[in-house]
Amino acid sequence: MKKIIRTDAAPAAIGPYSQGIQVGQLVFVSGQLPIDPATGVFPEDIKAQTAQSLRNVQAVLQAEGADLANVVKTTVFMTDINDFAVVNEVYATFFNENPPARSAVQIVALPKGANIEIEVIAHI
Repeated sequence: MKKIIRTDAAPAAIGPYSQGIQVGQLVFVSGQLPIDPATGVFPEDIKAQTAQSLRNVQAVLQAEGADLANVVKTTVFMTDINDFAVVNEVYATFFNENPPARSAVQIVALPKGANIEIEVIAHI
């Protein structure tokens, strides 16, 4: 049985998908763009965009009673792999102990002109 996760503390889905799904002891958080849920806009630079994407991931997890410590796998999509070092710097502040497994890839483009999108799988 799957449970839909929805919260106003993260941006609403911009397509036909859920912010997150809980199945058994797993939580799947859809890719989070760096959209500020309060304003509907996102910051210009990759450092601030990375932090906002991770705050959005955290908000979806918290709606299910979990947090970043529950994350077992992340996937980071970037439009410029040259941003990897900056992304790592910010990422490390959110996952400073026992970081999850991760994939990080460069892609051609992201919705709304974002430079990063982050999705996660968590165990609760």
